[in-house]
Amino acid sequence: MWYNNILETIGNTPMVKLNTITKDIPATVLAKIETTNPGNSIKDRMALKMIEDAEKNGLLKPGGTIIEGTSGNTGMGLAIAAVIKGYKCIFTSTDKQSKEKFDALRAFGAEVIVCPTNVDPEDPRSYYSVSSRLEREVPNSWKPNQYDNLSNSQAHYEQTAPEIWEQTEGKITHLVAGVGTGGTISGIAKYLKEKNPNIKVIGIDTYGSVFKKYKETGIFDKEEIYPYITEGIGEDFLPQNVDFSLIDHFEKVTDKDAALMTREVALKEGIFAGNSTGSAVAGALQLKHMFREGDVVVIIFPDHGSRYMAKMYNEDWLRERGFLKDEKLTAKDIIKKKERQEIITIDCEKTILEAINVIKSLNISQIPVTQKGMVIGKITESDILDALLENPALKSYPVQTIATAPFPFVDVNTSIDRISAMIHKDNIAVLVEDQGDIEIITQYDIINAISA
Repeated sequence: MWYNNILETIGNTPMVKLNTITKDIPATVLAKIETTNPGNSIKDRMALKMIEDAEKNGLLKPGGTIIEGTSGNTGMGLAIAAVIKGYKCIFTSTDKQSKEKFDALRAFGAEVIVCPTNVDPEDPRSYYSVSSRLEREVPNSWKPNQYDNLSNSQAHYEQTAPEIWEQTEGKITHLVAGVGTGGTISGIAKYLKEKNPNIKVIGIDTYGSVFKKYKETGIFDKEEIYPYITEGIGEDFLPQNVDFSLIDHFEKVTDKDAALMTREVALKEGIFAGNSTGSAVAGALQLKHMFREGDVVVIIFPDHGSRYMAKMYNEDWLRERGFLKDEKLTAKDIIKKKERQEIITIDCEKTILEAINVIKSLNISQIPVTQKGMVIGKITESDILDALLENPALKSYPVQTIATAPFPFVDVNTSIDRISAMIHKDNIAVLVEDQGDIEIITQYDIINAISA
């Protein structure tokens, strides 16, 4: 047996029992693994459904352009379908999304426009507004609008939910899913509650999103909105696909808990999943008191870990945000182990001869160059030697004449491995801002810290 094209492989994803990470939950906990879809995400289902419905309704015509605001996964589903069906794609997204997602979209021929995260949805710079403007400007274009297009939730009502019902033999008692556009949780919930009204539906939200408070109070509180790191869940507006009447409870999970649990799922269950999976599992663990022996809890695992390699699966990224601490030395440890001394800098207007005298008198090999107190570059022994060999008269010129790019700044939590990798023949030091003071770390300082 074979499939006629890759779109026919969407759906029929496996259900896997979780064993280690959920050992404190008395219920049976099952993961619906959506990473086996061709685009490695649950969004393939609704992307194809939205396109097919638009074709039936005459909204998407042959040779047309699909324009959508997407964090990456919906875009991937749309892009794959567009390849098969002969459409172009333009996607807008936010600058908080991982670079891997954008690279993947471009691999399928899509154009990606990155917009700022920290603006209101109504702001003309937001990825919602930019996609709407492009739909007006680009001929023969169609915007799926995954947030308000009810084909989104309908896809899960028709496909995902029946799979869950059959795979659990109708024994499911709780559904746990992250809430972003709302299509996944609302579509599945509608079907399951028609089968058994006693099934509890738990929506996972994030701090900085409006969903939980709106569900509990009916108030849309703009004070709840602030920037957050977690990808794929939470919103600063109310999508039409979020059916609050079908969601029994919203549980908020912190960025830190979501990020660390994403890694734990891989380490303890061998499942390489994305950030919203970590959030959903962390939320289920926070609610373990709700579950009883004999319950069957299904958690949606929406996407694949490969899209988060530079973030949740990158230890330095986690350390920089204070999410991860381990036994490896950090920039802060290196600074503690070196002799405290005032960092020597030189103003960019000083002459190269003055820089030579500083280097000689202090027996140092490099000096950060400042302008009005701000580090704007560096000057090294080799920079000076190369310049004077070419033109000895340069001694009277200002330092900025031969200054090169500044040493890179690193966070105090940056690991010794990363700092060591950043120091090489073309970059002999890094700078660290520690409690308002600037420190310099050289290869010698790293050696000293390791051997101390």
